[in-house]
Amino acid sequence: MPTLEMRDNPTMHLMQGNDETIDLQQKLFRVQSLLEASRRVHATIRLDEVLEAVLEIASKELEAEGAFFFGTGPGFEERTLVYGEVPDDWTRWSERVEIPGYSSARLTGERGEALAHLVIYRPHALSLEEEDFLEGLALQSALAIGNAQHHEKSLEWERVQLDLDAARQIQRSLLPQEIPDVQGYKLQMRSTTCYEVGGDYVDVMPLPDGRLMMVLADVAGKGLASAMISMTFRSSFRAIAGAGLPMEEVAQRLNQLHWQEGVEARRRYVTAILLCLDPHTHKLEAVNAGHNPAFLVGLTKQPILIGASGPPLGMLPGRTYETESWTFNPGAQLLLYTDGLTEVFQGDEEFGEERLLGLIGPTPQEAFLDHAWRSLAQFAGNAKQTDDMTALYLYRAQQGGHQ
Repeated sequence: MPTLEMRDNPTMHLMQGNDETIDLQQKLFRVQSLLEASRRVHATIRLDEVLEAVLEIASKELEAEGAFFFGTGPGFEERTLVYGEVPDDWTRWSERVEIPGYSSARLTGERGEALAHLVIYRPHALSLEEEDFLEGLALQSALAIGNAQHHEKSLEWERVQLDLDAARQIQRSLLPQEIPDVQGYKLQMRSTTCYEVGGDYVDVMPLPDGRLMMVLADVAGKGLASAMISMTFRSSFRAIAGAGLPMEEVAQRLNQLHWQEGVEARRRYVTAILLCLDPHTHKLEAVNAGHNPAFLVGLTKQPILIGASGPPLGMLPGRTYETESWTFNPGAQLLLYTDGLTEVFQGDEEFGEERLLGLIGPTPQEAFLDHAWRSLAQFAGNAKQTDDMTALYLYRAQQGGHQ
């Protein structure tokens, strides 16, 4: 309310009006400056550019000697973000808040967590309007930084997807592209992963003497790490399988090689079944290293379960394994599979080994694995595949039947 002196003094009244006008103009200028600053910091989605723009704006608009971000939140851990001239001990600014020169505003994330502080350095303290400007700039900075970080994560995820797509193509290319045509026998293989790449492995390798080496393996775990181990296992298997060693020795060497790969490899041990078929003598040899039992049907009244004779490969050093052998008669069928087939669920009910064995009919089937995959899909309904699924099916044609 104007005083008596002011009412009697038109000059003082005019001066007060001018001061109020200047004050409003300054506030308007600060609002406009903040709007322009907001436009600038939101004009890019590159995190480094956002941070640099904020520091430049803070320094110039507040006539500071320098500005910097100080914090350990996401995006700030490994960055030294300083603009202009600041004291040599600027990293200790929070211990010196009582000393004129430092002013700060807190940046918070989406969940209210502290990201960093926007700090400016100038010899004299900020006015209330300037403090409001710094707080507003910090708020807009936090929003822009969040957008930039989301963009970086999107780009990173796209790169990861490209790498995974390439890994999937490489892994598929390393599986047998052609199944050997062996007179009197039929061999089928199929593998599907629950993620882009997986830890299941199936392979067939003709030997110079006409025999056929086969393997079905399952690396502990899922995803990229297991896929990398499966590729290492592939190299070891192909190097050792062609040496003409007894089957049990092949398993022992694979076990020792995997163990020697180190601690991380041992955590991702490999269950495997190794096979060797001589199509001339019809002798079949098998070694099961910690894998679920294979089904051998048609040699006896009851199916033969080929169980494990030793632990998974790479789990324990120096372990030995035993070879089992049979004469693979006409009409005989053999199924090797990973536990992804038996651990398909319908609610709380598991498909299990008994149901899988029940899919094998009394006579060999031309498209047995297609039939098995359809049966599993029907059992699971719309449930998502939760494990890699791989199988190998071998049969010998009946006399006078399909060759």
